[in-house]
Amino acid sequence: MATMNVSLPDPMREWVETQVKTGEYANTSDYIRDLIRHDQQRWQELRAAIAQGLNSGRSDRKAEDVMAAAKARLRNG
Repeated sequence: MATMNVSLPDPMREWVETQVKTGEYANTSDYIRDLIRHDQQRWQELRAAIAQGLNSGRSDRKAEDVMAAAKARLRNG
Protein backbone atom coordinates (compact mmCIF):
# COMPACT_ATOMS: atom_id res chain seq x y z
CA MET A 1 0.00 0.00 0.00
CA ALA A 2 1.34 3.45 -0.90
CA THR A 3 1.63 6.36 1.48
CA MET A 4 0.28 9.78 0.55
CA ASN A 5 0.73 12.97 2.54
CA VAL A 6 -2.15 15.43 2.49
CA SER A 7 -2.15 18.94 3.94
CA LEU A 8 -5.41 20.09 5.51
CA PRO A 9 -6.47 23.37 7.07
CA ASP A 10 -7.00 23.09 10.82
CA PRO A 11 -10.82 22.97 10.67
CA MET A 12 -10.69 20.04 8.22
CA ARG A 13 -8.06 18.22 10.27
CA GLU A 14 -10.21 18.67 13.37
CA TRP A 15 -13.23 17.33 11.48
CA VAL A 16 -11.33 14.21 10.44
CA GLU A 17 -10.07 13.65 13.98
CA THR A 18 -13.62 14.05 15.31
CA GLN A 19 -14.89 11.43 12.87
CA VAL A 20 -12.20 9.00 14.01
CA LYS A 21 -13.05 9.64 17.67
CA THR A 22 -16.63 8.44 17.04
CA GLY A 23 -15.16 4.96 16.81
CA GLU A 24 -16.54 4.27 13.37
CA TYR A 25 -13.07 4.55 11.86
CA ALA A 26 -9.85 2.98 13.09
CA ASN A 27 -7.73 5.98 12.10
CA THR A 28 -7.55 8.95 9.74
CA SER A 29 -6.45 6.75 6.83
CA ASP A 30 -9.52 4.56 7.31
CA TYR A 31 -11.76 7.66 7.22
CA ILE A 32 -10.10 9.01 4.05
CA ARG A 33 -10.35 5.62 2.33
CA ASP A 34 -14.07 5.52 3.17
CA LEU A 35 -14.55 9.00 1.68
CA ILE A 36 -12.78 7.92 -1.50
CA ARG A 37 -14.87 4.73 -1.76
CA HIS A 38 -18.06 6.78 -1.44
CA ASP A 39 -16.82 9.26 -4.04
CA GLN A 40 -15.95 6.44 -6.45
CA GLN A 41 -19.41 4.92 -5.96
CA ARG A 42 -21.09 8.28 -6.57
CA TRP A 43 -19.13 8.76 -9.82
CA GLN A 44 -20.01 5.25 -11.00
CA GLU A 45 -23.69 5.92 -10.32
CA LEU A 46 -23.50 9.24 -12.14
CA ARG A 47 -21.81 7.68 -15.16
CA ALA A 48 -24.43 4.91 -15.23
CA ALA A 49 -27.25 7.48 -15.06
CA ILE A 50 -25.72 9.48 -17.89
CA ALA A 51 -25.30 6.34 -20.02
CA GLN A 52 -28.90 5.33 -19.29
CA GLY A 53 -30.09 8.78 -20.32
CA LEU A 54 -28.07 8.76 -23.52
CA ASN A 55 -29.28 5.27 -24.39
CA SER A 56 -32.92 6.04 -23.66
CA GLY A 57 -33.37 7.98 -26.85
CA ARG A 58 -35.01 11.27 -27.53
CA SER A 59 -38.06 12.36 -25.55
CA ASP A 60 -41.26 13.58 -27.19
CA ARG A 61 -41.76 16.03 -24.31
CA LYS A 62 -40.81 19.67 -24.54
CA ALA A 63 -38.07 21.02 -22.26
CA GLU A 64 -40.64 23.25 -20.55
CA ASP A 65 -42.79 20.20 -19.72
CA VAL A 66 -39.81 18.32 -18.30
CA MET A 67 -38.88 21.31 -16.12
CA ALA A 68 -42.46 21.76 -14.93
CA ALA A 69 -42.66 18.07 -13.96
CA ALA A 70 -39.33 18.27 -12.12
CA LYS A 71 -40.43 21.36 -10.20
CA ALA A 72 -43.71 19.68 -9.29
CA ARG A 73 -41.82 16.64 -7.96
CA LEU A 74 -39.66 18.93 -5.83
CA ARG A 75 -42.69 20.72 -4.44
CA ASN A 76 -44.55 17.51 -3.67
CA GLY A 77 -41.59 15.62 -2.25
